[in-house]
Amino acid sequence: MDTVTPEVRSKIMASVGQKNTGAELLLRRALHRRGLRYRLHDTSLPGSPDLVFPRFRAVIFVHGCYWHYHGCYRSTVPKTRTAFWSKKFASNKLRDARKIRALRSSGWRVMTVWECTIRGKSAQPIELIARRIHRWLNARTRLAEIG
Repeated sequence: MDTVTPEVRSKIMASVGQKNTGAELLLRRALHRRGLRYRLHDTSLPGSPDLVFPRFRAVIFVHGCYWHYHGCYRSTVPKTRTAFWSKKFASNKLRDARKIRALRSSGWRVMTVWECTIRGKSAQPIELIARRIHRWLNARTRLAEIG
């Protein structure tokens, strides 16, 4: 049972940020320390990737485990309106897959970094993640995921 009214819950959910999340900021700082430069949230690309590396023709999405339903401990289905949330998470996953296909078909390499690998009880050291990304950028692998 929710402890707030539907109107208050709607306002809370609407205020959840899509850009400059804590996980994204941590990753950006670590990549910048490694000398990597990038563009942010390029709206001209499908899905507005969080980080765009034009020199490498590569993009990175930093996905929140809850909203993109990663399947880890951070991605739980609320106990109320379960059918609504299940449908919402499924449509989010389909949308993500469409955006990745569109990026790949236009020649972009795509990496997804999951929030749980950056923050929380299963987090990896941020410098390790940045090193893996740096290696991926210099490789030719078209699709990658950390999480």
